[in-house]
Amino acid sequence: MREHGFRPIQVWVPDTRATGFRDEAHRQAAAVAASEARTDDQDFIEAVSAPWDEE
Repeated sequence: MREHGFRPIQVWVPDTRATGFRDEAHRQAAAVAASEARTDDQDFIEAVSAPWDEE
């Protein structure tokens, strides 16, 4: 792969098997769903994003 211009990287992600992961994910999702504060952030993301199948 290096010969083709690629390099290895390491990415750390949450362990979905960890104790408490499900509860914390649910807590965060509920907090977002209950939020009444809307900002322009999501509008911006949608404006600059291209659908996956167009790239």
